Amino acid sequence: MASLDRVKVLVLGDSGVGKSSLVHLLCQNQVLGNPSWTVGCSVDVRVHDYKEGTPVEKTYYIELWDVGGSVGSASSVKSTRAVFYNSINGIILVHDLTNKKSSQNLYRWSSEALNKDLVPTGVLVTNGEYDQEQFAENQIPLLVIGTKLDQIHETKRHEVLTRTAFLAEDFNAEEINLDCTNPRYLAAGSSNAVKLSRFFDKVIEKRYSLRDSNQIPGFPDRKRFWGGTLKGLHYD
Repeated sequence: MASLDRVKVLVLGDSGVGKSSLVHLLCQNQVLGNPSWTVGCSVDVRVHDYKEGTPVEKTYYIELWDVGGSVGSASSVKSTRAVFYNSINGIILVHDLTNKKSSQNLYRWSSEALNKDLVPTGVLVTNGEYDQEQFAENQIPLLVIGTKLDQIHETKRHEVLTRTAFLAEDFNAEEINLDCTNPRYLAAGSSNAVKLSRFFDKVIEKRYSLRDSNQIPGFPDRKRFWGGTLKGLHYD
């Protein structure tokens, strides 16, 4: 079987928001029974059919890089995380719908990844104001996913989802809200599944020029991980 082209998507967000559970659900279509803290980075792979059902349909590997740690980590830890931010093609920003701080920290997570080569500029959100200039020229596709939807009381759900809708708008990204312990939120044909497929299609289009026949540069021959795991991938 011929090897498939692949893209690299970071999965970023505070510890405890459910990134590992989300990645497992996306890649294995199963609920993760006993999630544990991610140390360094863990990578899993999802098989995605680009433009499924059309004449240009093609299968790709989506590498989902679940990056552990805290946005408030020491500079040395952030520097170590920076190795995972090389050659990224897309970013999934994950927050806990029951934890407003985890939502606010997505601005800092995205800035850390997108501006990894720049000197930190400090706080990105001041008095509730978002500095959109930080990401004005960003060309990397983003997707915002809120977890633990099941834990929001019905009387609070409208308020919370209204707030998170503005969050996704700031990132110029689509939004998915779900419960990682219930696969039905990503069932085939659902609005969430359509959004997810559309995001991965966009990532692939940004990574590969699908309109020409030029040879596409290969991925790095070697990948380094800090205390993490590499699952389902084989490199010579």
